[in-house]
Amino acid sequence: MDVHVSPSRLEGTARAPPSKSYTHRAILAAGYGDGATVRNPLDSADTRATARAVEAFGGSVTWTDGDAAVAGFAADPATPADVIDCGNSGTTMRLTTATAALVDGLAVLTGDDSLRSRPQGPLLSALDRLGARAESTRADGRAPLVVGGGLEGRAVSMPGDVSSQFVTALLMAGAVTDAGVEVTVTTDLKSAPYVDITLEVLAAFGVEGAVVGGDDPAVRSAGADGFRVAGGQTYTADGGEYHVPGDFSSMSYLLAAGALAAEDDLVVEGAHPSAQGDAAIVDVLDRMGADVEWDRHEGHIRVSASRLAGVEVGVADTPDLLPTIAVLGAAADGTTRVTDCEHVRLKETDRVAAMATELGRMGVDVEEYEGELVVHGGDLAGATVDGHGDHRIVMALAVAALVADGETTIHGAEHVDVSFPGFFDVLSGLGAAVGDREA
Repeated sequence: MDVHVSPSRLEGTARAPPSKSYTHRAILAAGYGDGATVRNPLDSADTRATARAVEAFGGSVTWTDGDAAVAGFAADPATPADVIDCGNSGTTMRLTTATAALVDGLAVLTGDDSLRSRPQGPLLSALDRLGARAESTRADGRAPLVVGGGLEGRAVSMPGDVSSQFVTALLMAGAVTDAGVEVTVTTDLKSAPYVDITLEVLAAFGVEGAVVGGDDPAVRSAGADGFRVAGGQTYTADGGEYHVPGDFSSMSYLLAAGALAAEDDLVVEGAHPSAQGDAAIVDVLDRMGADVEWDRHEGHIRVSASRLAGVEVGVADTPDLLPTIAVLGAAADGTTRVTDCEHVRLKETDRVAAMATELGRMGVDVEEYEGELVVHGGDLAGATVDGHGDHRIVMALAVAALVADGETTIHGAEHVDVSFPGFFDVLSGLGAAVGDREA
């Protein structure tokens, strides 16, 4: 689907969608137990994939009235009757691959072309050392995957610089093994705040996980030597329900749109503090000179158009912010450097290369290195750009189009359904000139 976006002035109030990261973990956590009602979940293509996986393991998920009622498989996942299709969701595949290791038989997990290109090798190796059968059908560490046979709890090591989701997967599954699991990370852990999210969700379901080492009081998992979770634990949500917070990754596009195109205030609701590392977007905007104010108690962020200046931002812990920061840098004065971004190349697409290519089509001078994206701010020109099958690339380019000279056409705009299905409706409601959507 193509979407046409023209230069626009924005104002008004919008609510951030629920967090995708929390929704994935909450649905699966409820699945590991007897069940729970997940309040205000993100209903998107990715989270539906996790719900389907829970159902494949013997649970059920009913979406109704803005909630997800989960009946769990009580720590005893059944061998799936069919292949588990994870769609485009890397989180689903990685988290439920560890669940699959618990089944008596074998489970087969696959996904779309993009997902089948993403690395799963470190997780497969760890599961193999923990006693499960865990193989790639093509012997290349990528899906389709064949996993099962049972999981023994004990210590295992793995690199931390490919995906923090591997750690999350082992912690969630390890809690229902007899002996538990201790994970030692052999490299610096990337995306550490996402493991904090996992620990937060585990605690909400009565499961205790611990950080071994760590050197940052704000992000428990930062600098950690490893993690451990005791076995024989039971997933039970307090009061039988779990409330999903707003999503700062998705919020970043609305806040960036406000900083570039809101002549009067644009207010984003649902911005309550949580373990989400992508809340760092507020600090990034402040450092760039944006007029931004966060009322943490009320969960409101107010932002308006400001003259921005380039900055240097490391995204080791916040990889999903790279497209947003790149767009802000394209419209700012001076140079913006996004560093520590090697792992951002391993997402739904190579987001470093994708942003360099598409901003280049919009007339921006961009330099691309293995672990760095350098954006020289200037005037943006409307162009025909491609979303690379990646929801975050699509939304970032739509924000850039708000301040480009002329109309921008974005190919593959339907991929926003992965994390923010109503994105273009919300943008239009704030005053954006979003043209007819064409198949």
